[in-house]
Amino acid sequence: MKAAPTGPASGAAPHPSFGQALRFWLLLGCISFGGPAGQIAIMHTELVDKRRWIDESAFLRALNFCMLLPGPEAMQLATWLGWRLHGLRGGIAAGALFVLPAAVLMALLSWAYLQWQSLPAMGGVVFGLQAAVLGIVAHAALRIGGRVLKTPFSLALAGIALFSVAVLKVPFPLLLLAAAVAGWWAWRRHPHWLPQAPAADATHVPLPAGSRWRALRIAAACALLWCLPILVVGGWLGRDSTAFALGSFFARTALLTLGGAYAVLPYVAQQAVEVQGWLAPAQMMTGLGLAETTPGPLILVLEFVGFAGGWQHPDLATPLASGLLGAAVAVWATFLPSFLFVLAAAPWIERIGRWPRANAVLAGITAAVVGVIAHLVLWFGWRLLSTQDWRAGVLALLLAALVHAGLARWRWPVAAIVPAAALVGVVAQAFVPIAA
Repeated sequence: MKAAPTGPASGAAPHPSFGQALRFWLLLGCISFGGPAGQIAIMHTELVDKRRWIDESAFLRALNFCMLLPGPEAMQLATWLGWRLHGLRGGIAAGALFVLPAAVLMALLSWAYLQWQSLPAMGGVVFGLQAAVLGIVAHAALRIGGRVLKTPFSLALAGIALFSVAVLKVPFPLLLLAAAVAGWWAWRRHPHWLPQAPAADATHVPLPAGSRWRALRIAAACALLWCLPILVVGGWLGRDSTAFALGSFFARTALLTLGGAYAVLPYVAQQAVEVQGWLAPAQMMTGLGLAETTPGPLILVLEFVGFAGGWQHPDLATPLASGLLGAAVAVWATFLPSFLFVLAAAPWIERIGRWPRANAVLAGITAAVVGVIAHLVLWFGWRLLSTQDWRAGVLALLLAALVHAGLARWRWPVAAIVPAAALVGVVAQAFVPIAA
């Protein structure tokens, strides 16, 4: 079932051994801070510029394809690059090592937070984290909006999405579908309404023999691996168990993460906090702050949700065992689809290039996602400010504004901002009444 990878372009460095590549993927999983842009930049610098294991055109074509998929695009890109270098085992190793170091760290941080959340100092830590998260998400909304909202049509889509989510309570999956249809319709009728897409690349890449049957076998195996553990958990603990509910929910969520982690967070927060009651709003914001401090995909915030849900609604004998089960189920359900999408389609990715229709659909979705992220800013802001004394509220807004300015003007690293904000919250607790 091993896919036959195509080698690097002529003139590239010698093909790396599997051991050399394995060491790089492990290193990448430990240092991949900076969100998807930073992670993709690291891979480009190391694999294209320095090591020359991958040529530039193949890297960019694969990136364009991964942008069209639900799920973390940087992890999916790493999976495909691993496949191109060493076939199926290379893709599995690259994708798994991109996630595992950060997942282990997130589990440790989740345990530490939930174990000690009742300590007085933890109220200040959580306050500082929430204020930092508010500034980070506001910066993300403005940064993504500046890149995406370049036409009146895209601005209108973002505004409609914000109104639909905030006022009409339109379900997130339906919103994504409507935005995709709007992008396709604009491409057919008014293509100038959409941002100018890059020219298509007509490069023809030959397919390995037997690619279609191999792709079907890989897709079937990945789909079985994705669903079977969740069904086993349901059979073991019951369909009304927290772990099974988490697995079912995150399996659906994994198919909705078009536009990045920020796009799906309002949906996750609404379902996990208000519908299922797995965790409190402040805990949701804290989880996002912890995810911002770890390497790996930001969507690992879903692991925190799984850990917190299992810890606070245990199925097993101890909260820790239940939390670890919830975290494992969340990680499995969230990331397995990326292997399915990428490894099954791997031989075709370089041939696909840049499809105009797909780019139009993506343009519609990303424009709507800006409106969804704006709603996330409002949701986080209201949840934070409505629970605090006015003095703590003013301090939270000032801290959020400082974080935004630090990111936008001075390029402060998020991994340093979040702990610093937590420390500010602890110090401020001595002077300002902060609600736990």
